[in-house]
Amino acid sequence: MVMFFFGFSSGFPFYIIKDVLKLWMTESNMDLTTIGLFSALSLPYTLKFVWSPLMDGYVPGFLGRRRGWIIIAQSGLMISIALMGQFDPSRSLFGIVFMALCVNFFGASQDISLDAFRREYLTSDELGFGTGVWMNAWRLGMYVSVGISLLTEVNISWSTIYIILSLMMGIGMLTTLSVAEPIIEDAPPVSLKEAVLEPFIEFFQRHSAVLVLLFILLYKIGDNMAGAMTIPFILKMGFSKTEYFVIVKGIGMFGLFGGVILGGGIMIRLGIARSLWVFGILQAVSTALFAIMVMLDHHSLTWLAYRQVLLGCIVGFEFFATGLGQAAYATYMAIQTDKRFTATQYALLTSLMAVPGVFAAAATGFMAKYLGWDLFYLLCAVAAIPGLLLLFKIAPWNASNQDLEKGF
Repeated sequence: MVMFFFGFSSGFPFYIIKDVLKLWMTESNMDLTTIGLFSALSLPYTLKFVWSPLMDGYVPGFLGRRRGWIIIAQSGLMISIALMGQFDPSRSLFGIVFMALCVNFFGASQDISLDAFRREYLTSDELGFGTGVWMNAWRLGMYVSVGISLLTEVNISWSTIYIILSLMMGIGMLTTLSVAEPIIEDAPPVSLKEAVLEPFIEFFQRHSAVLVLLFILLYKIGDNMAGAMTIPFILKMGFSKTEYFVIVKGIGMFGLFGGVILGGGIMIRLGIARSLWVFGILQAVSTALFAIMVMLDHHSLTWLAYRQVLLGCIVGFEFFATGLGQAAYATYMAIQTDKRFTATQYALLTSLMAVPGVFAAAATGFMAKYLGWDLFYLLCAVAAIPGLLLLFKIAPWNASNQDLEKGF
């Protein structure tokens, strides 16, 4: 339950800026160029590792190192979300931009502390399932924040909606006040210098540090590349927007939720190392199935009769495999952190995680155009192989969770 409510509190504010704010600006007839620039306000989530050492090195004077920073970030979110909705877009756009930046800063800060809390609160064996629950609750937070914005349809003003959104942060605050501070065996850093330098020194002193970083860059690169072209692919295959919505946002999302939860449960039985192997292979296979679908005769009666069923099965399996991989991937990153520097090291690893998705996804349009859809998806499946090969060194098949925690 703790992982559920904290996961919800993590996902909820992220989409207030990503989607809800853009809905408000569109309804207020703001210029599309201005609306597009709001995407740059998410920069704090990318740069959160910069100030994460503060959250390892300093303990607020109440509640403890993790809960103290969590409640500070949540209080900042509650205030900044409420204030953002009190500005008039036509007169005080700067005020909205400033408060939106505050929301993202406090949201990223909350994530730093919450990620560290999860790593320290759960045992290594609990981490997989706890992460699965967390990730699904994160997406629920997304749906709730966007869903509340639809209250404009019943003539509730945007200023009131933002008050309601801010009050939803009370769920996370009550959870923070209700749980115990995690207990760690080793002493945390006692100075800012130690908090900034020691996490990097400790990590790179491990003989497998470079391989771990390469694995984080490569494990999901093929899956990310394939996912970046899902919308164009489905529409180019002759499916309608309605079919896309029902299959991807319906079947696909259920597959993703199921994959994350089931993946967390499987990790309890298989262990993290074996799960990384199995889930990584399933990710590659699910990507290759799209290439097989392209190779089918699209003029045959079988295709015309069953194309929706076929796409639904492939998309559902692909999202399911993605969910499995996400659960194992996030758990592996968490277990690689030293509990003395959890906030800094995990913030760094998650920031690094986003790098290949951005750069690889940027090239997928050119690849699909010049290679064709069949070769594109086969190449995405092959791109999973380097990450899997690294598992021989960093997570051998028989490695236990404790082995991974100590490092190979």
